[in-house]
Amino acid sequence: MTDNRSEMAKAYEPASVESKWYPHWESQGYFHGKGDSDKSPYTIVIPPPNVTGMLTLGHVLNNTLQDILIRWEKLRGRDVCWVPGTDHAGIATQSKVEAHLRVSESLSRYDLGRDKFLVRVWEWKEKYGGTIIHQLRRLGVACDWRRERFTLDDDLSDAVVEVFLRLYDKGLIYRGKRMINWCPKSHTALSDEEVIYQSTRGSLWYMRYPLTSGDGHIIVATTRPETMLGDTGVAVHPEDERYRTMIGQTVTLPLTGREIPIFGDTYVDREFGTGAVKVTPAHDPNDYDMSQRHNLAVIEVIDRDGSMTREAGPDYQGLDRYECRRTVVAALQEQGVIEKIEDYEHQVGFSERGHVPVEPRLSEQWFVKMTSLAKPAIKAVEDGRIRFYPERWTKTYNHWMENIKDWCISRQLWWGHRIPAYYCTNCNAVVAARSAPEVCTDCGHNAFRQDEDVLDTWFSSWLWPFSVFGWPKASEDLKHFYPTQSLVTGPDIIFFWVARMIMAGLEFMDDIPFSDVYFTSIIRDDKGRKLSKSLNNSPNPLDVIDSYGADALRYTVIYIAPVGLDIRYSNEKCEIGRNFANKIWNAARFRLIQGDISENWDQIDDIDAERLRPDDRWVLYRTNTVAAEITASLTAFDFHSYAIQLYEFIWNEFCDWYVESAKAAFYGDDEQRRQVTLRVFDYVLSVILRLLHPVMPFVTEEIFHGLNFVGDDASIMNATWPEPLTPATLQALRIDADTAAMVKEKFDLIKAGRNLRGDYNIPFNRKIAYVIKPTSDAFRKVLEADPASVTLHLNAESIIIDADYMPETSLPSAVGNHGLIYMPLEGAVDVDAEVARLKKQHEDLQRVIGTINKKLENENFLKRAPQEIVSGERERQKEYSEKIKQVEALLAGLQ
Repeated sequence: MTDNRSEMAKAYEPASVESKWYPHWESQGYFHGKGDSDKSPYTIVIPPPNVTGMLTLGHVLNNTLQDILIRWEKLRGRDVCWVPGTDHAGIATQSKVEAHLRVSESLSRYDLGRDKFLVRVWEWKEKYGGTIIHQLRRLGVACDWRRERFTLDDDLSDAVVEVFLRLYDKGLIYRGKRMINWCPKSHTALSDEEVIYQSTRGSLWYMRYPLTSGDGHIIVATTRPETMLGDTGVAVHPEDERYRTMIGQTVTLPLTGREIPIFGDTYVDREFGTGAVKVTPAHDPNDYDMSQRHNLAVIEVIDRDGSMTREAGPDYQGLDRYECRRTVVAALQEQGVIEKIEDYEHQVGFSERGHVPVEPRLSEQWFVKMTSLAKPAIKAVEDGRIRFYPERWTKTYNHWMENIKDWCISRQLWWGHRIPAYYCTNCNAVVAARSAPEVCTDCGHNAFRQDEDVLDTWFSSWLWPFSVFGWPKASEDLKHFYPTQSLVTGPDIIFFWVARMIMAGLEFMDDIPFSDVYFTSIIRDDKGRKLSKSLNNSPNPLDVIDSYGADALRYTVIYIAPVGLDIRYSNEKCEIGRNFANKIWNAARFRLIQGDISENWDQIDDIDAERLRPDDRWVLYRTNTVAAEITASLTAFDFHSYAIQLYEFIWNEFCDWYVESAKAAFYGDDEQRRQVTLRVFDYVLSVILRLLHPVMPFVTEEIFHGLNFVGDDASIMNATWPEPLTPATLQALRIDADTAAMVKEKFDLIKAGRNLRGDYNIPFNRKIAYVIKPTSDAFRKVLEADPASVTLHLNAESIIIDADYMPETSLPSAVGNHGLIYMPLEGAVDVDAEVARLKKQHEDLQRVIGTINKKLENENFLKRAPQEIVSGERERQKEYSEKIKQVEALLAGLQ
């Protein structure tokens, strides 16, 4: 092969490498799934980020994991397709554009009107949207960009309409007035999953409602006194002896003078507050349910924007709900109605997008009946057709699905998929259709108005695994790539998205949408805090890539991410990935210095077994074993183990041991052995690069070319995943566990020999003699087969291998499982000077431990000092005692 030694720079330079290879990969179509291939398909659909989004570390983790799977499966010979795209993100995008209009032009969406406002949103989307998609390229992701989709693309919108109409025709979509979650900031309904509950410190107000008869009062407790203006009853438990005689009476509601009934209902918790509950049907779902059972009036006192309505009364109309709370409390205190006020911590629901407390509100909305859709989706997970990683999320999924509620799918927004329902302007008959009917079948009228609301963003996202391939049309892509195989996502959207996609896939495709779901971890900072802009602990991934390189960031987030546990991240940890890339780079450059790369670098079965050293057999055995372990880890979605296995093998075994061992053959006199070792080196390095490529694509591509493993117009992406060596090859080359174990014993004894140097303060660059006494025949054979590598590893002046060695005097030594290593001191150290040094060290240690002992013998110290200080001193006592023993042993050896 051509000599490429000049093509690899002295140091790995991520920026130039990344800017070179990503455009090449994309232009050559390496990311594109063929669709008509005979190869087995492997498909992933990206969790579509909001079109308004920017790259975060969460995206880095999620997309690195997906990229690992895609690149791995491509190396395994599958027709891979990773569909990228973005979500129109109804509330988030509309809110951003509305804020922009307010600030830049002092306009609201109502000033523009619906059509002109939507033109502005599309303009904003074209200008600013999709930024995250471009940023993902910096990370190196192998997305099939030719198939990029947007949830408001025409064909995806057609799919949304098709699904709405099918479900409507089956009676699963209906319109009804129900208690829903309302965001006063975004002015829209929310599904239950879009409400985030937060622990909030507030107050519990106890109020005296006077009996209309004048015979006393009943005390109710509430966390929301402003809602009392809409009270239409007081509920007590029918078996509560305190209130049994009051059931059927009425109270006169303070501030309003309205007469409302006291009634019994088993919903009431007798232990909460006073056991009597004020009932506000328009602003609490449980109160609403009671109102339906007891025929109570429903009075809405809080409006869409969180202000008080006319029904709240002239003194309160127009006030913000929290301003009204203060006003109502003041008025009640003035009238002597407040019995007491207690501090109270409770869970309050906040709008996921608006970040304000939601209002339960009675509203006309569109819903999907979910129970029948959920049943086959539960079964798909129960019977193992769909698997969750970590498995514990199965229980969470089942609990939600078994208690599923109808899905509120209408949103009071303009940006999104407008609901395909039309109302006759004459008789108000409702028709669900792709376009407005020509005539009303109820009254014959010919004018219709379309529903003003749009569908929940998730109503398009739940169709994503098949809508991206052209459904409901029967495309070749849909036939080839559906169902997809793996989904990587955050556990926070298991209900929003994962569960709904399973339901949609089974309902509309009659098949599961994916087989495996991997839930990512939460990334926190070094102190365990969630990453957020307010804490200034959320780094910009692009800045990290600029500083460390994309491969370093990718590798680090996988390395520090144990399965199912939160990740503790800091930018400094990316040193792990950067140093790892440099280590591999240096190993590759070292190989280039030795000469041309082997023609058959990816083969090993034709090698001369007689020329293999034990170290060669060891590294081939370990390479074969690690490749199998890594394949198993990726199959099990154990990405953390994959990263650790790579690191342990590449750094701690290949670089630290084999590269050094190979020098003995490279610089020796046996040219045939040298050539065999070069072949082994090339084969192992090629396996390493292919195993590493899924997580570190850039550096592996650069080295693959630098070593001339592929031509200029080719790529490591088109290489093959390392397959296990056949039993015949292993036998022919005498590669086995026993030989590998003996070589490992040799390395352990070498480490012990190096430690002996340290004990006696002998620098590594000073050559000294060693004697190794093997205690088993197998170990002796391994040592004698390649003494040069032992000499090199120990930087020894000489090595004696003698199974019968018996030192005449006591020598520093270390014991292994299959041998001993001795370090004769004659000529290696100045014995008198070393004895003096150790004696001085011994005196210093005795002085320190004497001070520690005095403290621990002092009763006052033991009684008064904090326990952690006392424990610390005991640990120091133990530590210094050990050091004294070590020094005494060294002195004995010298004397």
